[in-house]
Amino acid sequence: MNNSEAHNEYMEFLETLIEKAGEISLKYFRSDLTVTDKNTAGDKFDPVTRADKEVEAFIRERISEKYPDHAIVGEEFGAKRNEGSHTWLIDPIDGTRGFISGSPMWGVLTGLKEAEECLVGALRQPYVKETYVGNGKTAYFIQAGKRARMKVRRRESLSDAIVCCTHPSMYPTEESREKFMRVISKCQFSRFGTECLGYGMLASGYVDLVVEGGLSAYDIMPLIPIVEGAGGIVTDWQGNTAINGGFIIAAGNKKLHDEVMELLN
Repeated sequence: MNNSEAHNEYMEFLETLIEKAGEISLKYFRSDLTVTDKNTAGDKFDPVTRADKEVEAFIRERISEKYPDHAIVGEEFGAKRNEGSHTWLIDPIDGTRGFISGSPMWGVLTGLKEAEECLVGALRQPYVKETYVGNGKTAYFIQAGKRARMKVRRRESLSDAIVCCTHPSMYPTEESREKFMRVISKCQFSRFGTECLGYGMLASGYVDLVVEGGLSAYDIMPLIPIVEGAGGIVTDWQGNTAINGGFIIAAGNKKLHDEVMELLN
């Protein structure tokens, strides 16, 4: 099997997997669900629910059945290591705060990397029945059995750009918050609370930028092949790979990306 065939196989497997995983999360959405704080230090609320754990357990099981030699890293159950270079990353519910608040701004994330290269990634929002999937070269939006190729839009001026961010509290220092607000002040307008769906909206051509901080690898790696497959660019604030998380810039084109970089550095 050549690389192209392998990538197609991964895409097909992931698309089916994440839609089934989404159905598990949907059983618990807007229900009387017990919420546990994972942060025992108590300095920052870090919620987890039964839905998070069941979704990740399901995804891990299916991956292990299909690709037993692949490593797996998930938010809730940590790492299953192997000797190879393929690793799946799972965020079973990206946006748990939104999930437990009854907001539809959350999603199931899963992606595959080989060493430091993103291969495929998928986002599923089961409440509105949307799937976003990409391989870095192409990206698709799927709803109600219909598949459409995604493409970023080409707004090249910050003054015309819409920027998304999950929440300003993602920036742990006054300096990082001030840098982020500098970007906000130059854009047409901003939207908060978008979670992973901000990247889906960027890939779909509805917004132009997502600027965030403090992301883990499983928060961003599955989204990189989607944004890049739609023609966008994703890096950290220094212009390096975003595959391992951190402070992230996702943009519809390089001109916007470079302008944001100048404001952040």
